[in-house]
Amino acid sequence: MALAGLLSATLVGCQSVPLKEAGTLTSYGKLGPSKGMVAKKRLYVDGQRLVDVKTVRIAPTTFSFAAASKIKSDADRDLVSNALDRALCVALSDRYQMVPANQPADLTVRSVIADIVPTDKALAGVSTAITIGTGFVLPVSVPRLPVGLGGLAVEAEAVDASGLQSAAMLWARGANSILDKPRVSEVGDAYSFSTKFADAFSQVLISGKEPKALNISLPTRQRMQSWLGGKPKYAACDAFGRAPGLVGAIAAKYGAPPQWTDKKPKAAAQQAFNSPTAR
Repeated sequence: MALAGLLSATLVGCQSVPLKEAGTLTSYGKLGPSKGMVAKKRLYVDGQRLVDVKTVRIAPTTFSFAAASKIKSDADRDLVSNALDRALCVALSDRYQMVPANQPADLTVRSVIADIVPTDKALAGVSTAITIGTGFVLPVSVPRLPVGLGGLAVEAEAVDASGLQSAAMLWARGANSILDKPRVSEVGDAYSFSTKFADAFSQVLISGKEPKALNISLPTRQRMQSWLGGKPKYAACDAFGRAPGLVGAIAAKYGAPPQWTDKKPKAAAQQAFNSPTAR
């Protein structure tokens, strides 16, 4: 009976993270209504303004004061923001030429972590142990405990060389006890969601329109190579380090902190963007 109650609670367990404005977008007036269930978003995109874009640079992601105050470690915050930037850079390479942050570009993409819900490391550890343990004795493993779940909210925009907004998005997602594997890190869920946000926003910028709810397209060769930790299509993406690849995927399966396999700093990218020629 106790196990049945636990499973029932788990099936509905999720962390609610509302869309949040951090006050950094050029404009919020053109954003559409909130959409989505698992991940919520408000979106604006002007496809015509993106037609002639050839080069793109990425301004290193920052944290709002409110979001930064929720994560104790600078290294943890850097881990999340760098993963977001790396995923954006690799995904946008499918269509655009990515250039370093200290070079002029047709489009500049800038993102801000508007809110973050820390993952409870202790409960994530318990969830991992239960999931792995039951996987050895049951046909299916028990889902994650529906408590201590993390989440992430991001706002981002793409502006042209004159500073006019071509696209913008507010995005938020909270962890789900069934869909999202626990990782023993305060930013375990936020780290995973940073790449999901990057995928969502890159689809908007590449297509110039709101993407379909279900994207079943296969990743390109260059994206697979980068995901496996290989050399990215453009050298500019190396400023955000290489993805952990298969080692990272295995570590995630067993709940290991992302810090164990993804240790690339983004200092080079931040320094380049702050250089006199970057703006």
